[in-house]
Amino acid sequence: MDQQQHQVTLNESVATTDLTTLRHWLLDLFCQLAYKEGDFVLSSGQQSSYYINGKQVTLHPQGALAIGRLLLAMLPENTQAVAGLTLGADPMVSAVSVVSAYQNRPVFALIIRKEAKGHGTQAYIEGPTLPPGAPVVVLEDVVTTGQSAMKAVKRLQDAGYQVNQIIALVDRQQGGGELYQAEGLEFHRLFTIDELKAHNAMNNGSKM
Repeated sequence: MDQQQHQVTLNESVATTDLTTLRHWLLDLFCQLAYKEGDFVLSSGQQSSYYINGKQVTLHPQGALAIGRLLLAMLPENTQAVAGLTLGADPMVSAVSVVSAYQNRPVFALIIRKEAKGHGTQAYIEGPTLPPGAPVVVLEDVVTTGQSAMKAVKRLQDAGYQVNQIIALVDRQQGGGELYQAEGLEFHRLFTIDELKAHNAMNNGSKM
């Protein structure tokens, strides 16, 4: 089977398989593509013995489809939009929105700028304008201290939207969840760092 044929088969599987199997497949993909061990400095300035480059998965065609399906299933039924701080959340909100259209459950995508747009409307939020009080869920790829997602939450609340929940792909378990709880926000994650480490160690052990 050539690469193109294999990719089509995998696409069909990711699009139709049950969510439990899909979550396990996505965990595999994170360990293969995104999880690296070494000496790293995080965006928070902290030193770390590992690094998770979520964009290696969120910008992967099958990875994006899997993320869209899994995160859509985690959203409250009344969710009108998903949003996140650029750049990490951009492919995530797009994936969820596209998948929502296929499942006849439309959810809009919003992108939060780090700085106001320097021309035109000078807006912080890109995407459709929703009614005041519209329920919006904030997405994040990897949560460490939680500050990035909180910036998105504050911008959305300032715009008059209702934000009660944050969903992350990976929780590094370094204070982000506690910050969200202190702010009165629900926090859910697909994976914890402990799951990634354990799965990576198991995979490496099986190859020895």
